[in-house]
Amino acid sequence: MKIIIGTRGSKLAMMQTNMVANGLREHGADVELNIVKTSGDIFLEKSLQEFGGKGAFTSEINEMIVRGDVDAAVHSLKDVPTLLPEGVIIAALLPRASRKDVLISDFKFKDLPTGAKIGTSSTRRKAQLLRIRPDLQIEDIRGNIHTRIRKLKDYDAIIMAKAGLNRLDIDIEVEELDFITSAGQGAVAVAAKKDSEASKIIGKLDHEATRIEVEIERSILGGLGGGCIVPMGTSAEIKDDVVTVDSEVLSLDGKRDIIVKREIALSDYKKGSLEIVEELKKMGGAELVKEAIRSV
Repeated sequence: MKIIIGTRGSKLAMMQTNMVANGLREHGADVELNIVKTSGDIFLEKSLQEFGGKGAFTSEINEMIVRGDVDAAVHSLKDVPTLLPEGVIIAALLPRASRKDVLISDFKFKDLPTGAKIGTSSTRRKAQLLRIRPDLQIEDIRGNIHTRIRKLKDYDAIIMAKAGLNRLDIDIEVEELDFITSAGQGAVAVAAKKDSEASKIIGKLDHEATRIEVEIERSILGGLGGGCIVPMGTSAEIKDDVVTVDSEVLSLDGKRDIIVKREIALSDYKKGSLEIVEELKKMGGAELVKEAIRSV
């Protein structure tokens, strides 16, 4: 069967798409790539928050699946909204890479000078930084991984996802940060039309442990109404028959936070996820989410 995959053209997107394409070829598929420029690639002067949480890097390619222009799309899962277009599913998740955030700088985090300028386009990272160091000057930084690294000269530090650096084999000194990261960070998703022949073949690439972890994370994110414009992190990690789940919602300035850390049974992880959502809501998490959305 021939499968046409829609993908962005960045080096990381192409690397991830080729990982999927090679896996599909091993299952006998004939794969063709369709490179797409998304709104997030074109409007680099806009902050990601200006896209309103509607998938700056993913929505157009997912709509191509709906129209039948492509059979599938490969995404970094953290960029994918929890609500997909009707009829589109995440047909497979590749084994997860590191979920860590890293600091790239000539300074260690603890040694950053007063008023240091930090580059990140993530509201979550901004709030987490300001919680620790309210003196920091956080500024948007856009572009692909190599572009952002080149822009480091204009900042005292930048923050990125470790997974992308690892996948592109970029040899640069980094410091891992002990942040609760975004739902799905480090995971590569393959979207396709529900019940299509393509989705059945793509499903052979699915990694069960990764799917359970990110299902928990995205159910918590969606349950609170969160998205890329909300400073919210959630991370689930399977260890034997238990899943360790860390979740937090912050105010945009980092001065207020609500944190829930729980272990839930792997055998009943869906129920455990709902309980975490309810606990976050009771503690005021939904109000912080609404506050962040109103500010956009």
